[in-house]
Amino acid sequence: MADLFRLTLAQLNPTVGDLAGNAAKARTAWEAGRAAGADLVALTEMFITGYQTQDLILKPAFQDAAIAAIHDLATACADGPALAIGGPALQEGRLFNAYYILQGGRITATVLKHHLPNDSLFDEKRLFTPADVHGPYTINGVRIGSPICEDAWHPDVVETLAETGAEILLVPNGSPYHRGKPNLRLNLMISRVVESGLPLVYLNMVGGQDDQVFDGSSMVLNPGGHLAAQLPQFDEHVTQITFRRTPEGWRADAGEIAPIPPIGEADYRACVLSVADYFAKTGFKKAVLGLSGGIDSAIVAAIAADALGPQNVRCVMLPSEFTSAHSLEDAEKCARALGCRLDTVPISAAQGAVLDTLAPLFAGTEEGITEENIQSRLRGVMLMAISNKFGEMLLTTGNKSEMAVGYCTIYGDMNGGYNPVKDMYKTRMFLTARWRNENHRPWMKGPAGEVIPERIITKPPSAELRANQTDQDSLPPYEVLDAILEGLVEREASVAELVGEGFDRDTVKKVEHLLYIAEYKRFQSAPGTRLTQKAFWLDRRYPIANRFRDQSR
Repeated sequence: MADLFRLTLAQLNPTVGDLAGNAAKARTAWEAGRAAGADLVALTEMFITGYQTQDLILKPAFQDAAIAAIHDLATACADGPALAIGGPALQEGRLFNAYYILQGGRITATVLKHHLPNDSLFDEKRLFTPADVHGPYTINGVRIGSPICEDAWHPDVVETLAETGAEILLVPNGSPYHRGKPNLRLNLMISRVVESGLPLVYLNMVGGQDDQVFDGSSMVLNPGGHLAAQLPQFDEHVTQITFRRTPEGWRADAGEIAPIPPIGEADYRACVLSVADYFAKTGFKKAVLGLSGGIDSAIVAAIAADALGPQNVRCVMLPSEFTSAHSLEDAEKCARALGCRLDTVPISAAQGAVLDTLAPLFAGTEEGITEENIQSRLRGVMLMAISNKFGEMLLTTGNKSEMAVGYCTIYGDMNGGYNPVKDMYKTRMFLTARWRNENHRPWMKGPAGEVIPERIITKPPSAELRANQTDQDSLPPYEVLDAILEGLVEREASVAELVGEGFDRDTVKKVEHLLYIAEYKRFQSAPGTRLTQKAFWLDRRYPIANRFRDQSR
């Protein structure tokens, strides 16, 4: 009986739908494991298809192609270690989320997922069939239990595996990032280890997929909940883990324990990775954005430069008669500090032409928000023209506070293909700007130093659509607004609860009203990086036509 078990962990970044590319990644990891003398090379949940597939997995041709790719891998990886990889399975006409064990040229075991998550951004109950709990499989004499992702978040599957003879737990995951997620996972997995008395390997994928960012942070726990190894957050990483048989059972040797960055850094890294992968996985190489001289567009420019390289980012200043001199100066200074191209496209002539065209129709009406929004929409037209002409994806720059209350113009500054700050409240934008100015990391392609000028951070925010305008003309101070939104959106708090916390009832009601009536804008908004559990897209789905208003006191 062997006293060593060598496991290769492949924390990798698959692409949804790229069956050949994902299989090639799996083959490369398997070859690294073979060179290291591994008994088993492990990949993550639904790796062959990428994750999440959403309704693509319901397409029969896709199912067949994915399963065929698994069989091809079994043949290609016959001479060497076993390979564990996630993918779809069809049994008796039913579709399952499965984990395949390939060894000796064939599929030797197929584990099917039991608990299907159906909350937040997950809809697995409409995609897959829940399976009965599967017992352990055997690799070179060692019995391995593999609860698939959600199966390890509940005690029953692990309990059954332990009772049926599992010696090591290997948990393949597709677990997306949100603030505090690494600690949440760690605490849950410690519970499974304590309950079962077994060592546990938590293997998570990395990479961006639409709004979701998978952050890796894979880990190995020994009985008692002792951390034996932890892989880097957000990075692809292949490593070897050695288990040794002891009188008390299998134990993992101590390995690398990569630190988990604080939330501010993790959020920024998630934004950068999501942009990089969204571009790479959709075929774009260059970005364009409107650089206004304000903090939101400056941060998006920094994210884009760090994700794509400054040479691949075009910033465009679109001044009108209301654009201040300091905004022009600040935008130029920011673009120069980042090393991005800056073009200036004045919109005054176009604005005049539109107003002249509409003058007969608008005669006798008061000038107001309609004329302000024409400026924003003209900027959207210009930016989309540049995007179309040069093949550069337009990034939109609205923060979560603006998206929540509709302080944004549909078909104007909301234009774009992706929004990396869509889930970041305004007050956090200020913290993010200061963090980026004070820190530089190897994964950043942009320059070090102060890339967001101090005046951009400290001046009163303004859309500059009329003379002497500031955001606070229309909105509560951002400290108040964001605190109320955190209650209404993140906690689903009632008006009465927020009033009880000290907020003015009229202000809370105003924010609630703005939140509800802006739903139609968010419905048509670009996807953006998910940072919280209440991001505006899959996490929070509200009706557009909605007359409910909270009357609690």
